[in-house]
Amino acid sequence: MTIDFLYHFIGKQKYGVLSTVSPDNTPESAYVGYVVTNDLKIFVDTVSDSRKYRNILQNATVSFVIVHENNITVQYEGIAKITTDNVPDSLLQLYFDSFPEGKYRNENWKDIVYLLIEPTWIRYSDYTKIIPQIDEIRF
Repeated sequence: MTIDFLYHFIGKQKYGVLSTVSPDNTPESAYVGYVVTNDLKIFVDTVSDSRKYRNILQNATVSFVIVHENNITVQYEGIAKITTDNVPDSLLQLYFDSFPEGKYRNENWKDIVYLLIEPTWIRYSDYTKIIPQIDEIRF
């Protein structure tokens, strides 16, 4: 399992489930659109009054699940950083290329914020084989 392989697999998908933990230790999950960088950071937008945003302010540890229609999954754990200012133009453009409506949100929503998630652990599982392929990487 290589970083390049994971980058291409994760990059083929557009949506996943982002999970955070509330201040009272309640798990909360949201289905979100995302893009991935070549070093496997996940980038999403949200608003500053969302549960995920408030949760990350208190606890930046998150998990993310990506499912391919053929029983192939990626489980991803990482640390989320909230970015509002100084988001690299190349990262925004990558996001806008995948989600053109994101540009409208960026220009018109005053409460838009971005999350950049850096991986700490990834598990790739392919259950389409008689003997499943399961690989893990720690960062």
